This record gives sequence, structure tokens and C-alpha cells, in this order.
Amino acid sequence: MLKSIALLSFFSILAAAQDTNARFEQIIQYYVSNHQFMGSVLVAKGDQTLLDRGYGSADLEWNVPNSPTGKFRLGSITKQFTAACILLLEKRGKLNVQDPVKKYVPDAPPSWDKITIYHVLTHTSGVPNFTNFPDYRSSEAMATTPQQLLDRFKNKPLDFEPGTKWSYSNSGYVLLGYIIEKVSGGSYQRFLQENIFNPLGMKDSGYDSNSAVILHRVSGYTRGPDGIENAGYINMTVPFSAGGLYSTTEDLLRWHRGLFGGKVLSAASLQKMTTPFKNNYAMGLMVETHHGRRVISHGGGIEGFNTAASYWPDDKLSVIVLANLNGQAPDEIANDLAAVVHGEQVTLPSERKGTELSAEALKPYVGVYEYQPGLNLTITQDKGHLMAQLTGQPQLHIYPESPTKFFWKEVDAQIEFTKDLSGKVTGATIHQGGHDLVLHRR
Repeated sequence: MLKSIALLSFFSILAAAQDTNARFEQIIQYYVSNHQFMGSVLVAKGDQTLLDRGYGSADLEWNVPNSPTGKFRLGSITKQFTAACILLLEKRGKLNVQDPVKKYVPDAPPSWDKITIYHVLTHTSGVPNFTNFPDYRSSEAMATTPQQLLDRFKNKPLDFEPGTKWSYSNSGYVLLGYIIEKVSGGSYQRFLQENIFNPLGMKDSGYDSNSAVILHRVSGYTRGPDGIENAGYINMTVPFSAGGLYSTTEDLLRWHRGLFGGKVLSAASLQKMTTPFKNNYAMGLMVETHHGRRVISHGGGIEGFNTAASYWPDDKLSVIVLANLNGQAPDEIANDLAAVVHGEQVTLPSERKGTELSAEALKPYVGVYEYQPGLNLTITQDKGHLMAQLTGQPQLHIYPESPTKFFWKEVDAQIEFTKDLSGKVTGATIHQGGHDLVLHRR
């Protein structure tokens, strides 16, 4: 009898795992079939790997398939490695995150007097983001040095008083790489290799290079007017410590297990690294709560690549999605796969059932909805349908799911309109990738 119960339990667990894997594949194949995703995906819970495979092509011209050994540019996932290097140096007494930055950049302008390393780590320094400068696109193909990168933004006016606001700044993380080199006496690349990659056995990770031959390097692509095309060129000296690394899904799992398993930082340093300051941002990591569960994550984007890496500490869940096709798919896939593991319902755009609303019923939603100054969602009506356009994005059809809820088919996102007691439309909320974007009607 006991053996029968044990067998039933085993088969029920096996069936549940098969259902989970089948749902994983349905989710990922939705993005693959819609030409929104190529890349590598890994899901691991504790010591168990639930999914580890590649999708689409690592090189379209040679028809080489993606695999878990493919080396992808990480973009801003790099920032957590940079933050960890700073904390390692602090633990060794080489610096303190409360030190003024001018201690390491003595020729910085007076406006930098109040900026600390902590402000830079948390994107609250006010240092303007050089990748937003008008000349950035014309300069990203040119080789540079950390000093030359620093000179691009060092004497620009601050965006705000240090510590008072949050604004994402690649400049700040370039500055941190500069400090790492000054304090360690060697290159950023060397410090990473000796203190993180080698100790954790991350043999397939490193600082990317345009000239070096890197085995199993994946080619990057973007979507053009005529379909998928080769991504534009960026000299990898430019992203530096803000976005210059490459890795594999399996090496990033080693990183998660090393970082959150106490093999990289002391418990106090890890606590510091994962404590948010403003806008849910800690040090090179976002720290949020989704459906009551804490998640530590960061994404990245660089020419030809978008990436997402999330860690759910309560159940030691890692979800890593590396794409060699620009787009939002990695974030959406990562959130959906985590939701499946947690037993939450995931509804893909292809599974949503639309409803019919009259032109008169749609008319009250037409207008402009503001998220922040300069970022608006414009809703228009065209031939009995609603069209939505976010600032800087293409205009797309939204489909009614109910009288107040609509969805996009091109991306896994929904919009829900809000009304006051009189029935007047006052705002809207965009739901995407576990995040809510609240907009107010102008």
C-alpha cells in the first residue's frame, strides 16, 4: 500500500513537471513564432534545472542554432557585477561607498562635491546619462578609454541635487568602473576575472571585444522595415562597466548561486547591495515585490541584444533570458515563466478573447494620458477601433476584452481605463511584465 502511494505521488509530480515544461514551451514559442525572440532560456529552482535550451539562430547567415553555450552581450546586467566589485573593494578597506566621488576624481567640478559612491551606485547622483547625449549615436562606433568616457560628462550640469531624485545613468556606472581601476591598480576586466569569474567558475563570461576571437559568440540582430537585419555597430569600449560584458545563461546561473549563496560578498555587503534606495533600485539591481514575492532583477539592452535575469530568493528561483534580437520579449518571457513556476495564470495575447464595442462606447477613451512630462500615451479612434501610441513608439491597435480593459496583440500587455463616480474617464493603467504603469488623463 505504501509503495502504491509513493508511486502515485511520483507520477503526480512527474505529470506536474511535464505540464510546467509544456507551458514553458507554449510561452516561449509564442514569441519565437511571432519573430519577437531568438536566444537562450534557463529556469532553475534550487538545485534543479527546469529548462535550459536555445531557440532560433545564433547566426542567421550560417543557420547556427542558439544553445545554452552561446555567449550573449549582457548590456546593463553588467551593472550588478560592477556594483559587486565596488562592494568587494569596500570590504577590503580600499574605499567606502559613502566616500565622495571627488576623492577618486580630484579634477571633478564643484557641482560634484556632494556626490558619493553610494549615489552613483543607486542612480541618484544627478550625473547626466551620456547615452542620451545628442552626439552619442555618432560616437558609439569609436574606440575610447575610461578617462575619455569620463570627460564626456564630467563637466556637464547635474540633472538634480545628489540624493534627491532617481534617474538611470550609464555615466554613473562608467564612473564606477573608472574608480575600480584607480583603486585596484589594474583594469576593470582583470578585476572581474580574478575576483568573480574565476572563483565562480564562470569560464564563458568576460568583457566583450570587437577584435578578439570569442568562441561561441552569438550574432546580434534587430528588426528593420523589411524584417530582421544585422544590428548596428558599437565599439565595446564605450559601454565599459555599464554594459560591456558577455555571458551565457549557465554562467549567469553560477553568478546567481554564487552571489545569493554568499560566495561573492559578505552577508552585510549583500544586504547593502540588495536594499533599494529610490524607485526600487538598490545597487545594480531592482528589488521589487510581485504578487507578494520578492524578486531581485535587472535587464539589459545593447545593439542586437536584450536580456533579463531575475532571482526570487524565497524559493531560490532563477529565470534567465538572453536574446540576440532586440525587443521586449526577454522581460515578458522571464515574468511569464516565473509566474508558471509560482502556479499563477498566464494568458498570452493569442489566448485573449476579444469582445465587440460600439464606436460610441469607444469614444470616451480617446485622449492623451500622461505618465510623466514628455511621456504620454495617445489614444485615437480609427474606423471603429482604438489605436494607442506611446511617445516614441509606433501606433498600435488595442483590442477590447471588456468595456474598460483592452490588450495589444503585438506585445504581452494590457491597458485598463479608470473612471470617476460620474463615469468620466480619468486615467489608465498599463499592465506589462508584472509592472503597472499608471497614467493620468490630461
